[in-house]
Amino acid sequence: MSDETLVLKVDERKEMGKAVKALRKSGKVPANIYERGENSLAVTAPLAEVTKIYHSAGKHHPVELYVGGKKRLVMIKDVDVEPVKGVIRHVAFHAIKQNETVTAEVPVKIDGEIPAEKISLMVLHTLDTVEVEALPADLPDELLIDGAKLAEIGDKVTVGDIHVPAGVTIMEDANQTVAVVEEPKDQIAAANAALEETEAQTAEGAEGEVPSEEGSEAAGEEAAEKPEESKE
Repeated sequence: MSDETLVLKVDERKEMGKAVKALRKSGKVPANIYERGENSLAVTAPLAEVTKIYHSAGKHHPVELYVGGKKRLVMIKDVDVEPVKGVIRHVAFHAIKQNETVTAEVPVKIDGEIPAEKISLMVLHTLDTVEVEALPADLPDELLIDGAKLAEIGDKVTVGDIHVPAGVTIMEDANQTVAVVEEPKDQIAAANAALEETEAQTAEGAEGEVPSEEGSEAAGEEAAEKPEESKE
């Protein structure tokens, strides 16, 4: 995990229901802190600060949350984002403890150069994050996978190829594909078009070789008029 300590100061809130709309208009984000065995605590913080923390912490980095001067260690578990403008509307924080393992979604990135891209092949990323289990202090900011394994069409890397740091357990199926090399779509389209054209030309040629009914009848009459050769 990065040594960076992420800190966010929040205030307890009383605004609920329809009053939350006015809260958002004032530039603040409503949030809740959830803790096992405890009632959730309603809080709020400035939108700009919440957005910055979310971009830095994601759902995998612990955050020191200060509520009325009291520190609580939390992680972001859920974020409600306005679909059109992309503005955060609500955040769910879950309280955690340093000495207890937690689950988190960690980004997966391809490390180093990818040979396939140098020859204009397409690398399709099918998995951007994986769920891991670890102590808060051991949670990585990202997990890496060797890009050198992606060289030719059909090459792929799976969850089992991810470099896993000590103290971290990946909860996903090891055979699940992370990225695969494919032929670029434009090349596939061009190849299909060429194949269709070839098939069309072949079909036209075959039609030209089919004799007409008149020609077939004439050939039959000619064969009938020809005398058989005598057999000695």
